[in-house]
Amino acid sequence: MSGKDFVEKDYYKVLGVPKDATATEIKKTYRKLAREFHPDANKGDAKAEERFKDISEAYDVLSDEKRRKEYDEARSLFANGGFRSGGPGTGSYSFDFGDLFSGSQGGGGGGIGDVFGGLFNRTGRQAQPRRGADVETEVTLSFEEAVDGATVPLRMTSQAPCRSCNGTGAKAGTTPRVCPTCVGAGTVSRGQGAFALSEPCKDCRGRGMIVDDPCNDCHGSGRASSARTMQVRIPAGVQDAQRIRLKGKGAQGERGGQPGDLYVTVHVDAHPVFGRKGDNLTVAVPVTFPEAALGGTIKVPTLNGPAVKLKLPPGSANGLTMRARGKGATRKDGTRGDLLVTVEVVVPQHVTGDALTALEQYREATASDDPRAALFRAAKGA
Repeated sequence: MSGKDFVEKDYYKVLGVPKDATATEIKKTYRKLAREFHPDANKGDAKAEERFKDISEAYDVLSDEKRRKEYDEARSLFANGGFRSGGPGTGSYSFDFGDLFSGSQGGGGGGIGDVFGGLFNRTGRQAQPRRGADVETEVTLSFEEAVDGATVPLRMTSQAPCRSCNGTGAKAGTTPRVCPTCVGAGTVSRGQGAFALSEPCKDCRGRGMIVDDPCNDCHGSGRASSARTMQVRIPAGVQDAQRIRLKGKGAQGERGGQPGDLYVTVHVDAHPVFGRKGDNLTVAVPVTFPEAALGGTIKVPTLNGPAVKLKLPPGSANGLTMRARGKGATRKDGTRGDLLVTVEVVVPQHVTGDALTALEQYREATASDDPRAALFRAAKGA
């Protein structure tokens, strides 16, 4: 991020959020705007593409706590007129304020250091490498893919060096020239009493180079939207709404800077039979009244595997949960969770013939047993 961006661009206004917005509010607003102005959803719309770039740039700063703090401090400083000298008798210190923030943005260079780099030192600094922006995307997996892991294709659109000019910003056959004002540093020093305040060079807009004949595709910026499809491995056991970070898979950096990271938010489709509870899978299995009362062996389906047999104890109540070990979701260490089997006693809707006769005999045989007696005793005791 150049010093000019920190000083002049209102990233809160770009996203349409207040300055005291929480990280959650900023993220929610960014996702909404990114979907609305994404180039894939607005093919051929140059304004939407430019809006998408601004939104991504604003989120890249405001989503990072340290960068947001630096940005707020820079804006506040310049809104108040910048630094002033310390008054009579103040010495001239050789202290490079830019070192205080160098590398604070994970990719080296850029950020507030560009703005304050020459605050106490009039010596110009060469334009620093700029880390590529982080990219966010989403993917939807089937229940089975989330449990076992999957390799999925992801199509992403991010900022990258313009292919037509190879990132120079100049039309083919021409080259940018070194800015005579800042001599390639991208910043110039402005006197402030005993100190000097470093600010982005207005002639080259902080790039250190001037493009006399701009590229027709990127209009001299050296950057353009780049769409690419890459195969991404989603690890086994991923859960719904989980956010996965893929280091170095985001937008390409500038001036030799490191690429940004790719953040993938995973959505998992529901399964008609199985559910998920952490590393364990869940399933509800119906059993008959005789099976629940007398016990027995029941067969239980598993996800992508053969059925297993579980022993149902006599007198099993509705809602009893049993465990089939090692039949759940895959954990990070390669082991598997369990399958939690919940018993559902099925009550027949229609009873006829011998079954009806047998049930009537059972009712007569157990007429003296009142399952609600303890309930009423407890109610009176209360």
